[in-house]
Formats: sequence, C-alpha cells, structure tokens
Amino acid sequence: MQFTYHENASEQFLTVDNEVYKYLFKARRQKLNDEIYFRNLNDKNIYLYKVIEINRKDARLELVSFEEKIVENKNSLHLAWCVVDPKTVEKSIASLNELGLEKITFIYCEYSQKNFKQNLEKLEKILINSSSQCGRSSIIKLEVCKSLDEFLSLNDEVYLLDFSRLNVEDKKSEIKTLLLGCEGGFSKNERELFQDNKIVGFDSSLILKSETAAISAVSKIII
Repeated sequence: MQFTYHENASEQFLTVDNEVYKYLFKARRQKLNDEIYFRNLNDKNIYLYKVIEINRKDARLELVSFEEKIVENKNSLHLAWCVVDPKTVEKSIASLNELGLEKITFIYCEYSQKNFKQNLEKLEKILINSSSQCGRSSIIKLEVCKSLDEFLSLNDEVYLLDFSRLNVEDKKSEIKTLLLGCEGGFSKNERELFQDNKIVGFDSSLILKSETAAISAVSKIII
C-alpha cells in the first residue's frame, strides 16, 4: 500500500477501527510511534501520522506533517460505458483506475439491460483500494446517465468505439470522451448519431468483450 485511506485525514487526530485497524495493526503489525501515510482522496495532500495509542479494537494517530503530492497520469479520458452486468465492471474497474482513467459515465443504451444497476458505493470502495495500492491521488469519478441522447447533449466531441478502419491510436491525442458499447454493441440508430470520422476501432477482426475493449482502449489512449 502506498497510503491508507481515511475520510478524516487532515485532522490533527485520527481514530482508526474496523477494517483499517485490522489491516494496519493485525496484518501489517504497525507499532506505537510508527509513522503511516494517509489520504482522504478529496484533496491532493498526503498526510503523515504517528501512532500514539493502540487499543483492542481501535487506535489513535496524531498528524506529523502533510504536503501536496499529485500522482496522476498526464493524459486523461472520460469513458462513456453503456450499462453492462455490474460484475463485469467490478472485475475491471481497478485496472481502469490504475491506468489513470478520469471518469466513467454509465449510460442506458438501447441494448443495455434496464434491470442492471451499478452499485456506485461498492465501486468506490474498489477504487479507493486500487488508488491506495497504485499511489494515485484520486479515484475515477462515477456518474449515471439515463440515455445516449441525454449524454450527447451534455458532452461535445464524443468518439464511438466500434468496428472501424480508423484506428483508435491514430486519434488518441484528440479523444477526450469515448463511448463504449455493452454486449451486443450499438443499434443502427445509435451508430447513425456519429459521423465516420468519430468512429474508431482496433486493428483486429475479433469481437472483444466489453471489459476487454474498455481496458484496451483506455491503455492505448492514456499511456
């Protein structure tokens, strides 16, 4: 772990309990007077705390110092992801966070199953753990949009990832927002919303799962 997450990091004194306590004092065997780095993931600061008290179920720490430390990739990307099975997202979102993806908007497209609902609270917990491990000073921002039409009305210069002669790598410097389909891809009506020069693809004739396409596209554009 590059740091430990605590929502109250920045306060003079911290109390840690439950899972954080078990991790720090049972798994990592931190001791009295040890110094531990924390982030709250709301600001860009990293906070150094000293352990001043260890009890049976919790521990207290005191702030020693802090500094602004921004750890992000240079390039950013907003991924618009047509709603898929939540388990698919849960398996891949940590990797997307490590790649530096800035934001995901989940959109109910024509082929999305309307009974699927993303558990944003669960995803945020996965993201916090991911950032703690990779050192990123933020997590992916998450939001939900009711339809593709609504999303396009709120966002400019959106690219569509689909089968195309235009390779995503040839447009990587221009792509700031990328639309990714669910299983089954896009309907004819949805494709017609995009001009040919806004549709990009991979140099492959294979059909990729949604999560494979997400990780592949994000890595090609950001890294």
